[in-house]
Amino acid sequence: MKGEERRALILESLGQAQQPISASRFAKRFVVSRQIIVGDIALLRASGHEIIATARGYLLEHATTGKEVTIAVCHTPEEVLDELTIFVTHHIDVINVMVDHAIYGEIQSPLEITSMEDAHDFVEKYHQSKEKLLSNLTNGVHLHTIRYQDEADLRAAKQALATRGFLFSENEVE
Repeated sequence: MKGEERRALILESLGQAQQPISASRFAKRFVVSRQIIVGDIALLRASGHEIIATARGYLLEHATTGKEVTIAVCHTPEEVLDELTIFVTHHIDVINVMVDHAIYGEIQSPLEITSMEDAHDFVEKYHQSKEKLLSNLTNGVHLHTIRYQDEADLRAAKQALATRGFLFSENEVE
């Protein structure tokens, strides 16, 4: 299979995917190395396709439905699953995490957590890696861009975050 054909099939798969697809999964499907797939993704991005890299694989940035807002939260590393659980049980997708570092400015990373499975996968990866969370750089304070469909879900999630002491600011970040 030629590279152009493989990249077209990768793009088609990403366009239909509801969950991230890993480079390893693509590599197995197309019987090539993972590095070839990483290169294909880089070429697709360079040609203008908005492909998001997450901890669980790649996603094509779709025209999303719903509203997005950024909120500030603060919690310990041990409470990350509790925070993510609040979001997903209120039908809220966690798009990314950001911190405002005193030296480097805004540092952000995509998360794309849309289910309890995603939340558990993220926390498991965190525990296995022994790495620090971005929020460790800012004493637990961090921002999330979240996507929601229903204002009532957002209000309920914010109330649950406030009850747990996670909501850093009552107001969304502009």
